[in-house]
Amino acid sequence: MQVSPPKELSPYIKHYLFLDNTETAVQKFRLFSDGNTGLVFSIKSKLISGINKYEIKEYLPTSFLYGQLNGFKDLYSENEITLIIVVFQPNGIHQLLGIPANEFQDSIIPVEDVFDEKIRTLQESLFQQKNSTRVQLLNSFFKSLIVAKPASNQFIIDHSLRFIINSKGHFSIKQLVEYTGYSERHLERKFKECIGLNPKKFGNVIRLHHFLKLLKDKSDDTNLTTICYDAGFSDQSHLIKEFKKHTGITPTEYFYNTGKLTNNLIKRTF
Repeated sequence: MQVSPPKELSPYIKHYLFLDNTETAVQKFRLFSDGNTGLVFSIKSKLISGINKYEIKEYLPTSFLYGQLNGFKDLYSENEITLIIVVFQPNGIHQLLGIPANEFQDSIIPVEDVFDEKIRTLQESLFQQKNSTRVQLLNSFFKSLIVAKPASNQFIIDHSLRFIINSKGHFSIKQLVEYTGYSERHLERKFKECIGLNPKKFGNVIRLHHFLKLLKDKSDDTNLTTICYDAGFSDQSHLIKEFKKHTGITPTEYFYNTGKLTNNLIKRTF
């Protein structure tokens, strides 16, 4: 289930996701970048970040923040899981907390290391409530963060994000420089601080997800090559190389994978 935040939170939070998986055998999930950071609450059981050859498991914190991903991460569960995921806007976590986004790029961090003690109270309350009440609790928590922080000037980033998203990730840095009036060096510094990725890497993620949308909506008589060009890739080999770099699988494997919890979180076989 996906739930949108209220209007006052929409500059910071894209949506809330409520995901359930009832399998009790060990499951493998692949998480890859969608251009946003996220906050995960594991309600029923902890996720596992890795299982080595001796079957020793490395458990993730009950609740954690994940930063922008350079590639993909494999996560595991060994029991039923219920996940609440707060999906932030690309620059949302930086706006809320003022922490440079590149400091937690490609990282998973316990929530206690990022938020104050109120996060423990929120976490305990989420575990005890139904989804409708959980949404209210999340909204209340994040509204309190807005009240407690000074407003920041996000004009450069907001302006740049609109350009990149409207162009569906198919742009050149020269075009972005001309559009914003800021130098490439300044834009790169601001993007790393506010988003955690430089403009080109962020654009590549947006283009990839535009391709996924075209793939999902394709008609029976539309082939992969046509979608590849429509998404701004120079050829199919370029698409496959870029796709595998982000997801570890080919577009065809992704398309026929039936275990999609969300666009960027899918079940995988061992």
